[in-house]
Amino acid sequence: MSGEPPLLLALFPLPSVVLFPGMPMPLHVFEPRYRRMVEDALEARRPIGMTLLRPGWEAEYEERPPVYAIGCAGVIDRHERLADGRYNLLLRGVSRFRILGEQDGEPYRLATVEMLDEAPGDAAALDGLVRRLLAAVAQAADGPATLVLRGEVPTETLVNGLAQALPLEPVEKQSLLDCDTIEARAARLVEIMEFHRLRRTSGGGSAVH
Repeated sequence: MSGEPPLLLALFPLPSVVLFPGMPMPLHVFEPRYRRMVEDALEARRPIGMTLLRPGWEAEYEERPPVYAIGCAGVIDRHERLADGRYNLLLRGVSRFRILGEQDGEPYRLATVEMLDEAPGDAAALDGLVRRLLAAVAQAADGPATLVLRGEVPTETLVNGLAQALPLEPVEKQSLLDCDTIEARAARLVEIMEFHRLRRTSGGGSAVH
């Protein structure tokens, strides 16, 4: 975590995937360079750094298009190697990181990163934010079923799970991952949900459904 020496991490940049700490993410890996990345990660039992590509990545995809500086490292919980060399993975987020710089040496991207702490924040404020968040999610879903989650999972898991699972724009999810505390992430998620609610009520549509 913060204060530890930088680590060398394989990067897996994608245009629409944002991984959060503690959350599972199924992935299908088919490009040769990233098959090699998976093989190396499995052999050395190393994590993979998920990062979001910045807009305009298409023209440079085969090279090194810009990515957001904050990503999330994940470990491979399960894997299946298909007959043609492709992989199905279940990645589990373990820690956020900040990219300090990239290095050569492999067909896939490598970066020197610092791992980032993620504190809960103010407990009382967080509890109030979670109540607002659950109400907003229930309203968006047109039903109260989501409210049942509150007593069954830790607050951090609930906030990160909603941040990853809700059908938000990738850049919105990136703004959530950028938050340094669970309190800040919950507050940002409430803002996003309220923004989408206002768009719906004004007839502007919304990505949340």
